[in-house]
Amino acid sequence: MRFTQFRELMDGEFGAARAAAVSHDHVFSELGGRTVEQALADGIDPREVWKAVCDAYDVPPARR
Repeated sequence: MRFTQFRELMDGEFGAARAAAVSHDHVFSELGGRTVEQALADGIDPREVWKAVCDAYDVPPARR
């Protein structure tokens, strides 16, 4: 998954403003205690980050 696709999925699921808040503010235990932005900056695959977001926010399987 590319970063642009990841951003599109985030915006589609949460809306642009909430996606930005989730990316910057929510700390995910599945990402080693990192936010989305920290995880991506540390080189974690965007697909793995998306999976952590989906799990934390109960995104339905059809939109994962």
